Amino acid sequence: MIKVLIVEDDPMVAEFNKRYLQKIEGFSLIDTASTVKNAMEIINREQVDLILLDIYMPRENGLELLKKIIKLGKGIDVIVISAASDMRSVKTALRYGAVDYLIKPFEYERFQSALTSYREEVRFMEKQESISQEELDKYIFNKDSSATNDQITDLPKGLTKNTLKLILENIVELEGSPFSAEELASKVGISRVSMQKYIYFLTSLGLLTSEVSYGSVGRPVSRYQYVESKDYLIKQYK
Repeated sequence: MIKVLIVEDDPMVAEFNKRYLQKIEGFSLIDTASTVKNAMEIINREQVDLILLDIYMPRENGLELLKKIIKLGKGIDVIVISAASDMRSVKTALRYGAVDYLIKPFEYERFQSALTSYREEVRFMEKQESISQEELDKYIFNKDSSATNDQITDLPKGLTKNTLKLILENIVELEGSPFSAEELASKVGISRVSMQKYIYFLTSLGLLTSEVSYGSVGRPVSRYQYVESKDYLIKQYK
């Protein structure tokens, strides 16, 4: 079950979000919070996988909570649900790693789409150790695989240039040492789900190579290495 925290200062809206969430299979509500401070107390006390986050709140706003989550490095994903429709708020939320953004008021169908898409991405990534380009485009980046290379100049959906730059800087600091998605996610301060999207993208470009590592306990883990000689492949996306 995906464990969810609702952060919303309006009790009526929080109740609606709670009822909507209960209709969708695969999610479990951990708690609700009406302030950033209260949310941080819950995050430090409970396991939280996903936050449904409002931006307009008393004292600190939701964007401040997004910053704090990144610094914690706990791998928590965020879907913003807010009346904030200005591009600055949207861009900032996406830059800080929000996986989706719903503008109030919204229909239940949009809420359902956001949650089910997120759930299926989580399930897909959990059972995949490797992936084809066709699967990558279809399930993660939502791109038409028939598009030509000349047409693909923008980053895939859900990826941002600032986060990509931060990830590349951290990979370079490893000086060729192999790493897992979980290790890099913790180092950068974003969720494993978000990190896996960037790793799939970099692997599809040929900037990362992967090898499955079999430990004495637990599932096999894919470990990645940076191919410095192919750094030129990423320049069109910077």
